[in-house]
Amino acid sequence: MTQIIMPRTPAGQGQEPLYETISRVLRHNITSGRLPAGLVLIEGPIAKLMQTSRAPVQASLRMLNAEGLIHRFRGRGYLVGAAGATSQPVRKSLDEYDFDIPEASRTALAIRGTWIRVYDQVEAEVAACQIFGEFRVIETELAEYLGVSRTVARDVLSRLNERGLLRKGASSHWLAGPLTARTLREKFELRSIMEPAALRLATDYIDPVQIAAIRARIDRGDARDAAELEGALMRHCLGRAPNGALVEIIANNRLLLSSMDKALIDLGLPVDVVALDQYRTLFDLIGLRQVDAATEYLKEHLRILSFKSLARLKIVALIPEIETIPCYLVKV
Repeated sequence: MTQIIMPRTPAGQGQEPLYETISRVLRHNITSGRLPAGLVLIEGPIAKLMQTSRAPVQASLRMLNAEGLIHRFRGRGYLVGAAGATSQPVRKSLDEYDFDIPEASRTALAIRGTWIRVYDQVEAEVAACQIFGEFRVIETELAEYLGVSRTVARDVLSRLNERGLLRKGASSHWLAGPLTARTLREKFELRSIMEPAALRLATDYIDPVQIAAIRARIDRGDARDAAELEGALMRHCLGRAPNGALVEIIANNRLLLSSMDKALIDLGLPVDVVALDQYRTLFDLIGLRQVDAATEYLKEHLRILSFKSLARLKIVALIPEIETIPCYLVKV
């Protein structure tokens, strides 16, 4: 059996990882028959219902898939039931069923949800500051800045450490950055290896309706920038690969690059309009199921993107450090 590697969620003593709690709730509703065979499970609605981020829900769904309680299909999400079942996809809201969250699990979700409510904000701020150099994160300042306990602040920092955005220095201080040209090149080298492989693995799981919708948005000019299409490629294509460990590594590797792009745009650098045309071609190839052509085009797209990102990073050296860097981040 293939080993499923689950991301570790920060946990204090006696607390189980959040994805374990979510898995237990979903398992309870599936085995009790509350959720019928063929029901489509998608991480977004589940995350909203349980008031968590999508990441632990994704990990939970991968776990239940490995257990045989749900399975992938040629559409978005998972189907309730073992693989090979003949059930037709049922696309209904969980609110239409007698979905049950036991009291113990409800309490655990409420406690663990505290750090999640502030995590995205801190992740963006810690990633964005790295284009300006190396910074130390002051844990007490972070807790005061967020209005949370030091335990919650520590949970956030632990998660950032696991995702590669923070590290512990020689004196056990939390350090972020700097984002150097070498770091940038190495991350794009990883992308060029992993993302085409994930795209090839995901081919049979990509929903053509979703791809057509993305193409229509590009043609209408509704896609705001390349970052939006980067996210669409991850969600609807690469993230569909039936290898949870690979998908998690790709997502973590992209974090710093995505935050860098957003920070540079916020500083006034122009949107890369050429990249929009490249994504149009890439989604065309994916929609036509031209697997070889799509993977090769993705490699070339990433090669070009790497050179552009290096050039944009050099511009930062000419820009004064922004005054809005939060007080809990101190330049080293």
